[in-house]
Amino acid sequence: MSDRRQRLLRAHLYLVCGAQPDAFLHAALRGGVDIIQLRMKDADDKRIMAAARRFRSACTAHDALFILNDRPDLVEETDADGVHVGQDDTPVGRARELVGPRRIVGLSTHAPEQIDVAAASACDYIGVGPVHETPTKPGQPPVGTGLVRYAASHTELPFFAIGGVALSNVAAIHAAGAVRVAVVRALTEASDPQLVARKLREAVARECADTQVRVGAA
Repeated sequence: MSDRRQRLLRAHLYLVCGAQPDAFLHAALRGGVDIIQLRMKDADDKRIMAAARRFRSACTAHDALFILNDRPDLVEETDADGVHVGQDDTPVGRARELVGPRRIVGLSTHAPEQIDVAAASACDYIGVGPVHETPTKPGQPPVGTGLVRYAASHTELPFFAIGGVALSNVAAIHAAGAVRVAVVRALTEASDPQLVARKLREAVARECADTQVRVGAA
């Protein structure tokens, strides 16, 4: 198993964000963020590359994984650890071809059948959600903790519950079977991202030392 996949298995807290300042990135990483995904859907390559250099540097400094959103073609150039794609983005198979076997490919899922299909794909992990309504996924109805419970009992892929995850509801999401969560506003809108990151990570990482998960075949 590659070092990247070993680190993926150990991850509990995943931050998805746009081109945030360096101070914010380091604070979130100090708090316990294990993975950061740079998501700049409408940006041109020059802006993505500029932000990616900063994100790569911050993640390297804190031994965290750096993921690009839906730009497998830029993964090599930015030295990203992998790419994350949605159901309507670059297909997983094509993303795998572009990033190669040693890098990580993640996939968003919103329904049981998508979770089932992902198990037979070339992805290494899945996002499950949105658990709660969130402005980052306009028009996407929340799936609630029911889909989290489905993922916990039906897939061996590492999964991150995502969508409106916050300190106020993370305990319920953990109780549904999630030992990994992905967040956006919980940290980008926090007055103290380091403190909130630490509390979020502690909430999902507790009592999960015996959880057995395997990364899917690349």
